[in-house]
Amino acid sequence: MSAIGELSSMTRRKGPMTKEEKKANGRDNKAAYVFLLPWLIGLVAITVGPMLMSLYLSFTDYNLLQPPEWVGLDNFIRMFGDARLHNSLRVTFTYVLVGVPLQLGVALLIALVLDKGLRGLPFYRSIFYLPSLLGGSVAVAILWKQIFGTTGLVNQILAMVGIEGPGWISDPNTALGSIILLHVWTFGSPMIIFLAGLRQIPVMYYEAAKVDGATTLQQFWRITLPMLSPIIFFNLVLQIIGSFQSFTQAFIVSGGNGGPSDSTMFFTLYLYQKGFGQFDMGYASAMAWFLLVIIGVFTAINFIASKYWVFYDD
Repeated sequence: MSAIGELSSMTRRKGPMTKEEKKANGRDNKAAYVFLLPWLIGLVAITVGPMLMSLYLSFTDYNLLQPPEWVGLDNFIRMFGDARLHNSLRVTFTYVLVGVPLQLGVALLIALVLDKGLRGLPFYRSIFYLPSLLGGSVAVAILWKQIFGTTGLVNQILAMVGIEGPGWISDPNTALGSIILLHVWTFGSPMIIFLAGLRQIPVMYYEAAKVDGATTLQQFWRITLPMLSPIIFFNLVLQIIGSFQSFTQAFIVSGGNGGPSDSTMFFTLYLYQKGFGQFDMGYASAMAWFLLVIIGVFTAINFIASKYWVFYDD
């Protein structure tokens, strides 16, 4: 019997497994567990363990110098009277609600341009994706601080045309906007995903629309957006989750103090100050779990709302 015939007979055979087959399956299972073991150890030691410890500390008064003292819900109740925490929430919500739509809008626009079959597409795709690789790094945040400083590149260019530039990162009215602009600049990741989604839309839909006399704008609203809505939803969820956790940009641009006048005091930056500046680990842990709840609520709202605007091609 040929190898194909033997394989076919094995797949067709029903009934209890033989001892040899059970031993073989047992060896395969043991091998799988052995290969999974390093990952499981890392998951428990680096993720699950610290999360459980953080959950416990959120109900305690702990400052690294003394043993944790159980205080129940006091840390969570304390948040209601913390004015700086309220301000950090306002700053973070502004960053998310303004920065994410702007970033996704720019990413979609660039993806639409690149989808037109430009010559040298791989080059442009790499150039536009590069900021996403560097945008969250300390080096880029420092560079951004230099560009938008009082005597930075932007103000030097404005001075050449007779315009006195503002203090982009030293003025409370523009500091957060400068960081939002840095976030928008890192549009490469969603752009790549948008571009992949655009390539999956059948060309025949556009050809049929042209025959019916549809304009380019009508094709965009009636074909591109509905067909791309699952990709938009995917990018939206990812970017919202990531934006709520943004830290490096605000820390570097503000010098770690969230200034000027707490205008760039992100929630994560305030959490960092409480935990690693004031060593109020119990309160910082409670803040971390509160942030998890906020992200969970936003994610749930997105999934519920997606039923009304996300269309899947069945």
